[in-house]
Amino acid sequence: MPEAPLPGAPELRPVTFDILAEALRRSWADMKRAPFFGAVFAGFYVALGLVMAWVTIATGQSYWLIFAAVGFPLIGPFAAVGLYEVSRRLDQGRAMDLYQIFGVVARQSKRQLPSISAIIIFMFLFWFFIAHMIFALFMGSMTLTNVSTSFEVYLTVNGLTMLGLGTVVGAGFALLLYMITVISLPMLLDREVDYVTAMITSFQTVQENLLPMLAWATFIAVVTFISLLPAFLGLFFTLPLLGHATWHLYRLVSEPG
Repeated sequence: MPEAPLPGAPELRPVTFDILAEALRRSWADMKRAPFFGAVFAGFYVALGLVMAWVTIATGQSYWLIFAAVGFPLIGPFAAVGLYEVSRRLDQGRAMDLYQIFGVVARQSKRQLPSISAIIIFMFLFWFFIAHMIFALFMGSMTLTNVSTSFEVYLTVNGLTMLGLGTVVGAGFALLLYMITVISLPMLLDREVDYVTAMITSFQTVQENLLPMLAWATFIAVVTFISLLPAFLGLFFTLPLLGHATWHLYRLVSEPG
């Protein structure tokens, strides 16, 4: 029988750098104890990234990357829940049953996870709209140039301004997305709570523990960016590491003592 989620949002302890370090230690232990599941869930991301990169190169149509960006946040929370469930079972000493673990992931489609996935997708689409606006604002008046091959246009005053503004705005979107999901996603697996309450709790947790949680966000951004460079293959390591660590971070701050 599936385990019934606990009701309501938990009381959360302050986040410290020691807790972040402990979350990473437990994550590494989970990766060594259950490497198969980390490879399976990371494989969804790697496969999608490689397919979309191939389609983009083969067709020369960069708009395919938009569909990839929409697909990533769509499957991301479900892949993360799978890793959370693996860590939860390891903590409880329960069997690593393939059918039951994927069953937990499937059952989230009937709970609150689709709603928060829709919020994530909406934010990504809105970011694409804003990014196109910024591009048109600074590059629309320039002489018609293929920006995919003539990289010197980015070194002009308009190009550098566009890159700077786009980076700031994009970082703001990424920070907001991080603040509303870092605690809410594992909470939605662990608790019977609505997605709005989960997002508010997550946002407040980051707000009240700004320094360690911003350090955690920076760590996630850096290791994820590095893992994308070798043809997405680094995600086989970083996604399980970050997925298990996110679950343990949530458990460490939600359990007393």
